[in-house]
Amino acid sequence: MLKSRIILIVIAIALVAVFFSLPKVVVDNENENIENGAQQAEENTSSSSSTSDIVAESHGGDIPKEVKEDIERLRNSYLLAENQENSSIFADSLANVFRDLNRLDSAAKYVELSKEDNELIGNAYYEAFSFAADAQKAEKLAVKTREYLQKVLDESPSNNSAKIKLAMTYVSSDNPMKGISMLLEVIEEDPNNEEALFNLGILSIQSGQYSKAIERFEKLLKHHPENIQAEFYLALSLMNNGQKAKAKKLFTEIKNKSNDEQLLAAVESYLNEL
Repeated sequence: MLKSRIILIVIAIALVAVFFSLPKVVVDNENENIENGAQQAEENTSSSSSTSDIVAESHGGDIPKEVKEDIERLRNSYLLAENQENSSIFADSLANVFRDLNRLDSAAKYVELSKEDNELIGNAYYEAFSFAADAQKAEKLAVKTREYLQKVLDESPSNNSAKIKLAMTYVSSDNPMKGISMLLEVIEEDPNNEEALFNLGILSIQSGQYSKAIERFEKLLKHHPENIQAEFYLALSLMNNGQKAKAKKLFTEIKNKSNDEQLLAAVESYLNEL
């Protein structure tokens, strides 16, 4: 149901890195009035752009030789495609290759070239935005995300998934309260929305409001008990709120039921602290 949402279900350690880099804003009660306060796709599709150019533009990391050759072949096929249908097929294949390489910004570029669905394109840019380590790159990806997801909302104002992702791009901008306001609008309309509660909980942790974070995650888990990321952050909130016995019990429960090695490493680290 929400398997592709909630920051695309990233592992707990990655979520810590992403959300703890957000600006420090205060998330108050839902009834309080809140102040409302790109990366371009394939800029040059001429045959002079090589695979190494693509890689250097976005990443600078090494790609295995055989994969690079596949990218070159698909890229040439994309450039020489005789019709839009074939062009889209090769662009989609390139998107999949870059996604497998965790080159999410490049993947988003080719999703943009291969799809006409604004939500699919916006989600691809949001995924890249969520994992961007560089602030300037993140802002460019946020702009692209807004470009497409705003179109989705214009056509379908009740699309809360698009609204939440759009909100999160504002939370990390110079107008974070706009994002907070949008998240609270979703909660007002859908009080048990898993994605909105999760993100508000994370933001409460980030701003040091651990009691509020506990409230968010407990409410989320009441209606979505399978969300192990929410359990992890509830335990973290309890620990930081001085409720160490409860935190230890919950961390232990997570340890006994999760197979995610990185999540388990984080849990073990906190258990050692406790």
